[in-house]
Amino acid sequence: MTKLPRCKSAVLSAAIAGLLAGPSVVLASGFALPEISTAGLGTANALVANPEEVGAIVYNPAAMAFHEQSSWAAGALFIEPNFTVRTTSGRHDSEGANWIGAPMLQAALKLTDQWSAGLGVNAPFGLETKWSPGTFPPLTNTAALPSPPFAPGSSIPLSPQPRLSKLVVLDFTPTGTYRVNDNFAVSAGADIYLLQDAQLDSTLNKLRGDGSGWGFNLSAMYVKDAFSAGINFHSASTVQVDGYYTPLNSTMVSLGLLQPSQGAELDLNLPWRLAVGARYEVVEDQLAVEFDFARTGWSEFDEIKIKGDISGAVLTQDENNWEDANAYRLGITYQVLPATQLRLGYSYDETGQPRDYFSPRVPDADRQLLSIGVAQDLGQGWQVEAGYMYVKFNDNKYEGTRPYAGAGGDINGTTALAGDYEAHANLFGIEINKRFDAF
Repeated sequence: MTKLPRCKSAVLSAAIAGLLAGPSVVLASGFALPEISTAGLGTANALVANPEEVGAIVYNPAAMAFHEQSSWAAGALFIEPNFTVRTTSGRHDSEGANWIGAPMLQAALKLTDQWSAGLGVNAPFGLETKWSPGTFPPLTNTAALPSPPFAPGSSIPLSPQPRLSKLVVLDFTPTGTYRVNDNFAVSAGADIYLLQDAQLDSTLNKLRGDGSGWGFNLSAMYVKDAFSAGINFHSASTVQVDGYYTPLNSTMVSLGLLQPSQGAELDLNLPWRLAVGARYEVVEDQLAVEFDFARTGWSEFDEIKIKGDISGAVLTQDENNWEDANAYRLGITYQVLPATQLRLGYSYDETGQPRDYFSPRVPDADRQLLSIGVAQDLGQGWQVEAGYMYVKFNDNKYEGTRPYAGAGGDINGTTALAGDYEAHANLFGIEINKRFDAF
């Protein structure tokens, strides 16, 4: 019994750390959703330098300055993720939702020849994975177990295995754009983030929570004849999450090995996002090619601190050591008919998740994105658009970079998660937009 306090501390730390570290893994792995318009979906998100398409405004609000009319766009993105792992217990498929939906909304109001205002609503971050019990080998210990109620030689889990990870972050982006001259425009705005019903479950406990945060965005665009260039920046932001922690083993709670149900708080750091690009009309009003470079500041996730409402003390402090990651995007638009536009795209996106901190909540890897889209002009300012994208993650034969340390040790990046990971996703988008004279 003299070792019980050490066991208690280890179980408590591992249980809460394993559960609440979910947000850092969810986002820092690079599971962002840059597909925020159907035009972007069809061009593999290479739109930051496009001064023509309504769907390019959410990628660079400065584009509003070069539109002769006001506009609105409304649509939805549908995602079918597929995650699979082969461990010592066999093949396991993620049991998350077959389809995940996200909104794509944008309004742009031309106020004067120089001033425009816009408002967008999209989901730049999202995830859902669900692993069945027994996917990963149990991590247990027989030290300092009181008897009764535990039988001699019995064991308790020391580190929770990931179960359900579900997260959607909405971004409301009011912006203002100023046209400096015929060729150059700048824009500034806010990013208002809303996280609702985040769910992060393990084999030992559950967490439900929501929160909000804010940041800012800046952009600029230059247009000269057939050439255009653009830049867009979203600042890092902190979402303050208020959640509720629920243990799943009442016996361990009564013995003080797990904390009782209580509120929990953490600061979820969202990364900054930068995109720069150049576009050239190879054939005037018919064929255009754009290349974009994007970089995401996943290094914002250097640590996570989780506090409990009962004591107010830091329950755990994890070092994440995520890395900034690049994406390289190529988009092509081709006017096959006066009222019909074809879109093609390719992107190579790097992961921000180091192998030393690999987690099955998001079994991430570098990926390739292939896309196709179409836009049909319906007349009188109306246009309907559709797009499809296939995302293929590089296969990951993961053996763990270090052995699991035992009581209270960090499970991420260890041999406890060894397996062959595969992932791919199908994305569909549909949108309708309307151009009109506001004044």
